[in-house]
Amino acid sequence: MEARSSLVRRCIATASSVLVLAACADAPGGDTAGAGGGTIVIAANGDPDALFPPFAFTMESRQATELMYEYLADAGPAMNTIGDAGFVKQLASDWQWSADSMSIAFTLDPRARWHDGIPVNARDVEFSYGIYADSTIGSSTYASLSDIDSVTVRDSSTAIVWFERRTPHQFYDAAAQMLILPRHIFAAVPRDSLREFTSSRNPVGSGPYRFGTWTRGSHFDLVAVAAHPRGTIGPQRVLWTITPEYQTALARLLGGEADVFANVRLETIPKLVAGNQFRVVSLPGMAYAFMAFNLRDAKNQSRPHRLFASRELRRAITMALDREAMVRNLFDTLGSVSIGPTVRAYPTTDTALRQIPFDRAGAERLLDSLGWRRSAPGATRSKNGIPLKFDVIVPSSSLSRTGIAPMIQEQLRLVGIDMKVDRMDWNAFTERERARNFDAELGSWTMTSSPGSVKEAWTSSAAAKGGLNRGAYESAQFDALVDSALSASTVEASTSYFKRANQVIVDDAPAVWLYEPRMVLAIHRRIRTTPMRPNSWWLDISRWQIPPAERLPRDDAAGK
Repeated sequence: MEARSSLVRRCIATASSVLVLAACADAPGGDTAGAGGGTIVIAANGDPDALFPPFAFTMESRQATELMYEYLADAGPAMNTIGDAGFVKQLASDWQWSADSMSIAFTLDPRARWHDGIPVNARDVEFSYGIYADSTIGSSTYASLSDIDSVTVRDSSTAIVWFERRTPHQFYDAAAQMLILPRHIFAAVPRDSLREFTSSRNPVGSGPYRFGTWTRGSHFDLVAVAAHPRGTIGPQRVLWTITPEYQTALARLLGGEADVFANVRLETIPKLVAGNQFRVVSLPGMAYAFMAFNLRDAKNQSRPHRLFASRELRRAITMALDREAMVRNLFDTLGSVSIGPTVRAYPTTDTALRQIPFDRAGAERLLDSLGWRRSAPGATRSKNGIPLKFDVIVPSSSLSRTGIAPMIQEQLRLVGIDMKVDRMDWNAFTERERARNFDAELGSWTMTSSPGSVKEAWTSSAAAKGGLNRGAYESAQFDALVDSALSASTVEASTSYFKRANQVIVDDAPAVWLYEPRMVLAIHRRIRTTPMRPNSWWLDISRWQIPPAERLPRDDAAGK
């Protein structure tokens, strides 16, 4: 044990020192014109679930869409989302606030073009808002756009975003919650047909990379856009190789077939560092995993769930789980027990929330008091002849979720609860999730630059049909406190409201908050990176550089 602890400390020290290099020394400076070239190969867990931004939920989908499409402006590496300080211009070349701060006029870059050559127009911005704000679409940012009243067009190059009210985050909501879509392609498509239409058509964006090829289950790639308004693109090709198995991905990395690998495991770090071929970059975690309970009947959403409508039963299940031991088993020191629907990286997160403690004996007493009793030692509990059993759906592509599922199963068995683990491929999982056809799910949520993304997953408005609150948790108190946190004008006030909101949802236990892993990446040493935003390390990949003298033979395959 002591030898392992010593190894852990050395690994973490290595990762931390490299992080400083990645954030500072490797950032290219000065004019990079003419420095483009090379291919970056990313080892990915799976195929994108969609390449149409409103339908893009997986990490691979986000990466691809955020390189092919553009926001009006996006938060910088510091992740400031209050006001407009530090935002990086994308489609917008300028913006002007109204005197009363109830509208922002965005001027589009006149050089901006869709990948099919059509100029980007203010009508595209207006159209995009209509799509994202449509509850039937079920976009990932639908709930976050509730403070926007409308988008109008002043002229072909000026879109005006109007607000229902003034908030500290209104610029972020207007500029960085919607990847702008090409109206000329989608306007004539009925909205209930968009998913089918976009699944059979190559995407057309305005970003620094255009769609290349996609062989499902094997790879997909993007190719750099020539003469893009942002300047010369560094890597001329970005390719994702689909490697759902960790050891396969690692073998490809060490064998020179991949350059970037996210979610590196602790035990792998010494091997990566020893060869001096890769840098290990450790970033604050921006994702959390949970076991969400479906509070509605999976077969009839109008009825409460036979088990999980009970708040006290949900609390008993949480109490029965030693989350600390499970997380330590999975991640060692590269992960922490999740504290709720947030992450520690935000300055507005109070980590001193009162948690439901691990207390197996207490969980058994609570289950007894609820009428769920054992007929014999070791037997599954039952009530009125109905056994205390449920299914949990788990995506087989997630190593950490498939790893923790049997631990949860065993710990619940010890208190007389029969949990069946239903592993399935990603497409089947997301279909069941979308249809809300489950008792419980092992889910994961990646936060954006703003803690306001909690609205998209856990507020009452997101529980409506098509929303992302698939467990249908509803709390007027939680909703109001989140709104107050997002309306607060200071970090201190926002922190106070978020603490109260998160305490409400932790106490209500609509989910067991499982783990919050750090993001650990392996990056080939020939690649010069720029400072990375914790929740989106890939955003600035167009400015990464591969010096000509250090390029590999496969770097010359760009665009082929």
